[in-house]
Amino acid sequence: MSSLPTAVQRFINGIIPENPIYRLLLGMCPTLAVTNNMQAALTMAGATTFVLLCSNIMISLIRKLLQPHLRILVFTLTIATFVTVVDRLLAAHMFEMSKQLGPYIPLIIVNCIIISRCEVCAAVQGPFVSAMDALGVGVGFTLGLASIATVREILGSGTWFGLTVLPPEVWTPWSIMILPPGAFLTLGVLLALFNFIQARLESK
Repeated sequence: MSSLPTAVQRFINGIIPENPIYRLLLGMCPTLAVTNNMQAALTMAGATTFVLLCSNIMISLIRKLLQPHLRILVFTLTIATFVTVVDRLLAAHMFEMSKQLGPYIPLIIVNCIIISRCEVCAAVQGPFVSAMDALGVGVGFTLGLASIATVREILGSGTWFGLTVLPPEVWTPWSIMILPPGAFLTLGVLLALFNFIQARLESK
């Protein structure tokens, strides 16, 4: 157990070294589906982080009771419980956003980011370390979604958080950027940029 990462290491790793989008390429479904504007992207990031944090803590608390052949089932049921909480809260307090995100909130149940953190961290380390791991990965996921959504919303709509940043007089919105092809294009370009920067840093 002493060889496992500390809470600080878990937190830092989740942001960049093990960034779920740019390093591990996990959670691609919401990454591509809800990043055509910042409001939707941050709502999804917040919902995912909440579920990840609660699930990690819960799994960590019961980790000594987990049976190997049932652990994935327990992970899924635990995650589904907190996803239901988030889904109902959004429907009650952010109804329009809940409708906009549609099925992607319930799909957090099978988000491989959350299941992988339950397996890698929460099932083997204590609640505090697991919570820090969840927060680090949540920050990394949020930064990933926000970076993609920023590019897509500005180029595709000329706005950021719904506020005009590129007036129609000086910019003709690229409508493709807020459509599915724009998601793949933006992800590919940012992923290449991320890898290029990291390669340069490692070479130094």
